[in-house]
Amino acid sequence: MLIVDTALKKRAEEGNPIRLGIVGAGYSGRTIAYQILTAFPAIRLVAMSNRTLSTAREALVRADIPDVKTVETLEQLDQTITSSGHAITEDFSLLCKSDHIDVIIEATGTIEFGSQVVTEALKYGKNVVLMNVELDATVGPILKVQADRAGVVITNTDGDEPGVAMNLIRFVQSIGLKPVVAGNLKGLYDPYRNPDTQKGFAEAHNQKATTMTSFADGTKLSMELTVLANATGFGVGQRGMYGPKLDHVNDSADFYGDKLVDGGMVDFLEGAKPGNGAFVIGHGEDPVRSDYLKYLKMGDGPLYVFYTPFHLPQLEIPLTVARNVLFRDATVTPKGGPSVDTIAVAKKDLSAGDTLDGIGGFACYGLLENYDVSRNIKALPMGVSDGCKLIRAVPKDQPVTYDDVELPEGRLCDRLRVEQEELFSS
Repeated sequence: MLIVDTALKKRAEEGNPIRLGIVGAGYSGRTIAYQILTAFPAIRLVAMSNRTLSTAREALVRADIPDVKTVETLEQLDQTITSSGHAITEDFSLLCKSDHIDVIIEATGTIEFGSQVVTEALKYGKNVVLMNVELDATVGPILKVQADRAGVVITNTDGDEPGVAMNLIRFVQSIGLKPVVAGNLKGLYDPYRNPDTQKGFAEAHNQKATTMTSFADGTKLSMELTVLANATGFGVGQRGMYGPKLDHVNDSADFYGDKLVDGGMVDFLEGAKPGNGAFVIGHGEDPVRSDYLKYLKMGDGPLYVFYTPFHLPQLEIPLTVARNVLFRDATVTPKGGPSVDTIAVAKKDLSAGDTLDGIGGFACYGLLENYDVSRNIKALPMGVSDGCKLIRAVPKDQPVTYDDVELPEGRLCDRLRVEQEELFSS
């Protein structure tokens, strides 16, 4: 943290800020823009792209940016940036092509469109920060391969649970312990929630009902932990994880004592105080270190619980940008092929002819499964489920498979999944 602070301060003093473009001006994109424009002079938000220009304009205006220029060509964008202006555009590819942008935040929360944005950014050698666990969970490993080939960094963000947990993992390793369990603190988990049940809550918090559904039904949770698992090589102890209901996060050491798996695992705690953030359990049996940890009230071991009781992704993402551009340090990024997958499971009895409505919908919820099992049963990834048409019935609580559906034609996300599976099949 301190080395990032120091580096950002130096860039600000030198008048040499990191030049940032954001794609997506929804809830996350607007909040990120406000945070950077009002609190991080060492990062200059030079352009936003959004399919609705008025929303992008609003994101800049509410941060007291007086002159926002709409651009339609690369020449117009570059001229606006070099004249210290702020640009908005419907064409995200302009941000990818500009030599005056160092890094792009993908904040659309979409799979197919997000795939197009990131592959275009990597094609033109842009560093990428993903405020999009849905995309990362679905095709993150192959996007990491593309980033490596391009010589740039792709990462998910500080502040979201995967980044919080990954920073904790690095800390736990730094003090000589082995991380064996990592995951989220979850307040509510009900896989049968849908946009109707979440409508009132969504309206009260100025959010989409589908977004709130994905939080409540566990799909977002599973995708966040897919990102963390793929960054660590961890698996899951069982399909859907254990998700124990505990009084406090510190009770998790006792719960997992006889459930550990080789190589580590991701999981979540439901209702455990402090109720928010991420946790990591470290293992260590060194007698000298164990005595010291006991003296400092960390327990008797050999399992030790560490946690962060908050997560602030839209506020912390500027630190991810700095780590990416200044130090080539990814907060959380795939270490290789997938180790787990978020698979689509029927929320209700589904009939042949039904069309799946994707993340946060009425048809399916996402469950975490080990990747070798997912591949073996040909499970349909939740991230590609939207728009798939069932060719046969699927009972409630059963996984949907590729054999059960017809995929929409011509999608990039499907091509990326095929490439990912072929590359990492051995």
